[in-house]
Amino acid sequence: SSGINAEYGIIKVVGHAKKELGLLVLLLFIFSVSFGSLMYYIEHATNPQFNSIMQGCWWAIVTITTIGYGDVVPQTWLGKIVGSFVLTLGIVFLALPMTIIVGKFSNVYEKEKDRE
Repeated sequence: SSGINAEYGIIKVVGHAKKELGLLVLLLFIFSVSFGSLMYYIEHATNPQFNSIMQGCWWAIVTITTIGYGDVVPQTWLGKIVGSFVLTLGIVFLALPMTIIVGKFSNVYEKEKDRE
């Protein structure tokens, strides 16, 4: 019986954290569009890699999620400063879901422990 509870524990935790995780997805979208647009306006005159706002958004998503393909990189000093800020923001952004999930896991674990 406890094995079945353990298997569904992660699903319960994610279910309890869906509002917070939804907010993180919304923030990812807002940050991607904002910083992607900003990088386009900073870089497009001197950097052919930033040929559209959508290309800037692609760069922002790859940078925020710390994937870092390297296919699009800033070349101006201001672009590099913004890029460094976006990367730092991405590290913090990736740490946030872990704190939410751990907190929700503790709540679900305590409820399951009280039921037994």
